[in-house]
Amino acid sequence: MEDENQNQSGMKRRTFIKAAAAAGVLAAGGAALLQIGAFRRLQENATRQFPGVLYTERLRQIVTQDPSRTRMLMWELTLPAEEDLTVELRVQGADETNVHHFPASNDRFIDDEIEVYQYRAEVNHLTPGTHYQYRITSEDAATDWQTLCAPAADETYKMLIFPDTQSSDNYADWKEMAHLAWARNTDAALFACMGDLVDNGEDRLQWTDFFGGVEEMQRVIPMAPLMGNHETYDLNWKERLPEAYLHYFATPPNASTEFDRYYYSFDYGDVHYIALCTQQREIGAFKDGLVAEQLEWIRRDMRAHRKKWNVVLMHKDVLQYRIHGRPERTEGIDDDNGRVWMPVFDELGIDVVFSAHLHTYRNRGHIYGFQKTPDKKGPLYILTGVAGNVRYPNLWIDHPFDEVTLPQPETDNYLTMDVGRDAIEIACFLPNGREMDRVKVTKR
Repeated sequence: MEDENQNQSGMKRRTFIKAAAAAGVLAAGGAALLQIGAFRRLQENATRQFPGVLYTERLRQIVTQDPSRTRMLMWELTLPAEEDLTVELRVQGADETNVHHFPASNDRFIDDEIEVYQYRAEVNHLTPGTHYQYRITSEDAATDWQTLCAPAADETYKMLIFPDTQSSDNYADWKEMAHLAWARNTDAALFACMGDLVDNGEDRLQWTDFFGGVEEMQRVIPMAPLMGNHETYDLNWKERLPEAYLHYFATPPNASTEFDRYYYSFDYGDVHYIALCTQQREIGAFKDGLVAEQLEWIRRDMRAHRKKWNVVLMHKDVLQYRIHGRPERTEGIDDDNGRVWMPVFDELGIDVVFSAHLHTYRNRGHIYGFQKTPDKKGPLYILTGVAGNVRYPNLWIDHPFDEVTLPQPETDNYLTMDVGRDAIEIACFLPNGREMDRVKVTKR
């Protein structure tokens, strides 16, 4: 009976949480939830007291294939818009009469039995090297102006990189670390999230908590999200297609009929980024061909984009680790991803490969032909670590390829990547800002 009562209580609480999440009502740190009716009355009162103010939630920039000329903007409303929504764009410092207008499209969807009132608009005809401001407007209301920067073709810049953020603590650790990382790196031009953004891909509350960590930065710099395996789980922990992920992130199209936006690429400055999808095991239960399609696509993609640097982002890792207490597991190259992708990276001249999934930071140095290369031939491989509170202390036995690991048990970490004229420099930091690793990549 005790277990049954707990389950009933849990279901009641979940029903309440889902209702609150439907309204997008989350207090700071996810510590409190407000009743839907009370929140709506509060917002209606605020609208009367502050006429002309448009309230949006989870306003975010998403990378496009060429962020120097276009940008995807997405946001949510608590209630469906009664008037048409528009994005206004102006060069920073220009007056409000000199603006360009971009109509928003209705991107509403239902998941976790919750309707999300989502909208999006793509702004285009940007001039590289120009700083802009944008805002969302309706018939008689508008948001504040936000920053939007179109990078120059040869721009030097900093990128923030966040490993797996999946959490079991209402994403409190993730939010704290992300806010600290942003406070120390407000000069970053964009950021990447390496997959397993949430613990359960169908849980609406987890998505709103995830976005809470990047609330400030996602309004003013673009995000490059990756799909992880946890984005393919439903509420019963069964595999499903990544419905929520695909709705929340209008990433660049890839011309695929079966796997559009599962994987993508984009340019930023003098770097070409390739975001692969490594969830073939999970997605294979519904449709086949993901790996074969990406293998054909990546070669076409690399021929079409000629940049100084080439960087791969992939969720699952290329190496296999031994595990404490499991002597049957051997170390080596991962069959599903390493054996498939590492020869392709060698062939195409990839400079850096970032991976995630194992919730541990490992700098492997350069690998070519499945071997370590003292002369730094081949890509630099970085396993990015963990950014949420789901940690695996003392689980992995060090791999012979590991050059730098973090002290065990590991805490959260984030990375920066500085793209310069002649080098890329990558650094790993703890939440308190302590630097734990730094490595530089130069062209041979």
